Amino acid sequence: MSKERARRRAERLAVLEREKAARARKVARRQKRRALVKRLTPRRRRTGTLHVFTRAEKTGIAVVPVVAAAAVWFLVPEVALRLVLIVLIVLVLPALVAVVLGRR
Repeated sequence: MSKERARRRAERLAVLEREKAARARKVARRQKRRALVKRLTPRRRRTGTLHVFTRAEKTGIAVVPVVAAAAVWFLVPEVALRLVLIVLIVLVLPALVAVVLGRR
């Protein structure tokens, strides 16, 4: 009776060892795959919030075009040219903000 119990116990232990080895191989494969994917995927730059302008920068973004438009309005005699220059100021403003107050 004890020999049969020992044999069954040995069989159980052998099955458990095989399952344990299979799990270990599976975990090792998963870790290798994750390491490979991590190495091959490009790293992301800083995500989240965009550049937050300071109060002075926001004031400059609002005041400079208004002053430029007022200067155009008072210094240019022709109405059509005034309107073209003001539209040009409005269109160029985002590019100027990006260049002058670009990301640090």
